[in-house]
Amino acid sequence: MVQATKRIGILTAGGDSPGLNAAIRGFGKAAIGLGMDLIGYRDGIRGLVENRYTPLDSGALSGILTIGGTILGTSRDKVHRMVIDGETRDMRAQVVENYEKEGLSGLLMLGGGGTAKNALRLAGAGLNVITLPKTIDNDIARTDTSFGFATAMEIATEAIDRLHSTAHSHHRIILTEIMGHRAGWLTLGAGIAGGADIVLLPEIPYTVASVAETIRTRLIRGSTFSVVAVAEGARDVQDSADIEAAELLVHAAKIPEQIRAAKAHLANVTDAQREHTFKLARELEAATGLESRVTILGYVQRGGIPCAADRLLASRLGTAAAHAVSKGQFGVMVAARGEDTDLVPLTEVAGQLRLVPPDHEWIQTARKLGTGLGD
Repeated sequence: MVQATKRIGILTAGGDSPGLNAAIRGFGKAAIGLGMDLIGYRDGIRGLVENRYTPLDSGALSGILTIGGTILGTSRDKVHRMVIDGETRDMRAQVVENYEKEGLSGLLMLGGGGTAKNALRLAGAGLNVITLPKTIDNDIARTDTSFGFATAMEIATEAIDRLHSTAHSHHRIILTEIMGHRAGWLTLGAGIAGGADIVLLPEIPYTVASVAETIRTRLIRGSTFSVVAVAEGARDVQDSADIEAAELLVHAAKIPEQIRAAKAHLANVTDAQREHTFKLARELEAATGLESRVTILGYVQRGGIPCAADRLLASRLGTAAAHAVSKGQFGVMVAARGEDTDLVPLTEVAGQLRLVPPDHEWIQTARKLGTGLGD
């Protein structure tokens, strides 16, 4: 008896990231080699809900290895709370209907933490789902790393390299804000590689006094400038305490009115601290007498051609996913584990964050180098 051809849907979700197309290609080429038929959903979860897709054959996969972004497009929609015509709706039933209508055997979802949550919700609805870890923040649980991180770290490192000359020439403090909402991997890695004098992370609340003291010590030793790498999620001790208190209110809330009020308060606290890098620059200028300037790298870190490390990682994870699908292994994320890969249950990934441990080797390296961490 001839076995029916597996038809697999693919989508990319969340923020774009270098290596997405390399992962699509890696999975696609391996899957086609295993006799599978592929379709790619446009614009992430939204395309899945609206059943907008394109066939992915060998021709569609040709030449995409080095292209940044994603050929499929992306979105940040939540499948259980999706805005349709101005109304928030649970679209899981619609996804199940589309999945069955197209005769899919499985769904590959490429994304970060939010995508893992969406994948777990769809697995709970009875779909065969498998994910690949994508994010420049490197904060996905149960994987050594995620594709997109290495390229973003190269870009952030180059930016710090370039800012050294301006800081030195003008005897200034230059603060470079680097992406990483709650995890400091990108800032820490780029800060060490780029030789930043001070690195501020979400995991280590700083004090302005400590940062200023590091800069004054450098002045005494003859260094008339300082380069500060600041994670976008870094906060001083007081701001961190305010956010933690607001988050506790959200977790403690029991009824809808309390939950809404607590979330609104958290949003207000977070919004008030959104310009923290500019505030820090002003405080350091006042404390040290040195001019300060801020450079925000923003989306530059996510764009452009993926580096060789990300292409290799995305290809490894993609091909491993194809072989997992061929064996009927679903409800998992394909994780990087050393030079190998591992299948991790989505229940162990969704809702979890991989943060920088206080005793991590990179932290120890920074301290041994004399890099200020603001604590």
